[in-house]
Amino acid sequence: MPLAPEGCADECEDLRIGVVERHDFKRRSKLQQRSSVLFCCAALRYPVLQFGERNGGELHVVRAERLDRLNNRVRLSVVDVNAGVGVEQIHYRLSWRHEMKTIGMIGGMSWESTALYYRRINELVRERLGGLHSAPIVLYSVDFQPIEALQRSGDWRRAGAELAAAAGAVERAGAELLLLCTNTMHKVAPEIEQAVSIPFLHIAGAAAAAIREAGLRRVGLLGTRFTMEQPFYAERLGARHGIEVIVPGEEDRTLVDRVIFEELCRGECNDASRAAYREVIARLEQRGAEGIVLGCTEITLLIKQADAELPLFDTTDLHAERAVELALSPDLSPGRA
Repeated sequence: MPLAPEGCADECEDLRIGVVERHDFKRRSKLQQRSSVLFCCAALRYPVLQFGERNGGELHVVRAERLDRLNNRVRLSVVDVNAGVGVEQIHYRLSWRHEMKTIGMIGGMSWESTALYYRRINELVRERLGGLHSAPIVLYSVDFQPIEALQRSGDWRRAGAELAAAAGAVERAGAELLLLCTNTMHKVAPEIEQAVSIPFLHIAGAAAAAIREAGLRRVGLLGTRFTMEQPFYAERLGARHGIEVIVPGEEDRTLVDRVIFEELCRGECNDASRAAYREVIARLEQRGAEGIVLGCTEITLLIKQADAELPLFDTTDLHAERAVELALSPDLSPGRA
């Protein structure tokens, strides 16, 4: 086995044997070339050390650059050792030979968006690993009616206790990281985090990472009345990530909330409501919003990027993407979420 690179311990636990397929990404075709590769550190801070071609040739990698974090596209600058000459940069796709970690999900709030989570997570795993790969998932789907009643009555203590118990059950069932598949119930995220020992991936952290990556500092927030009016969500974006949040006016908040509970959570998507949401987004843009956070996991059922000129941050999709990224990474730390 080759020595670990300088700065990495010889017994580094992040060493991974990968399978690399050479691709022509411009023509969207896979070339007939597969090689085993020794990688050190999933973040590719340390490059591929070497690999042997099937024909017996040997290439040493002198530089590795990740092009696409989610789909594991990397660009390698390599040297043909036998010929003693450089080889032009080649694009490769890497798939790790290690088990994916089990994703825990607390869903059912509503089940309409939980179904989106399940589909999106499995789509991302298939895109990344290929073949018949799918995500190992432990799903605890609650009955939303009593949870919604606790929301309306303001009994967040009891709601937090209910979801904390669900989180514990998910962990005992074998989950290695945890998602709460709703924005609103992140109001009780502290209770859930205290109930488990596995990493909890906060949905606002996933949204904030995408907002910062886009270079934005001021966003409009759409969600339930609880999410728009109570401080747990906007303050997390502001205090932890320096993102200013603008919420709609009173009438617009009432409309956005009504559509969520009376239509989207029941699987209804109406053109009139879509037009009304577009107007709300336009008013937020007039007030200085640089992007819009879809801060309710059902809103993506109604509103797509084509419905707005501003960039939309779909928290359902972003949360699912971050979960897959963590589940396929040797490092389970969710970072500053």
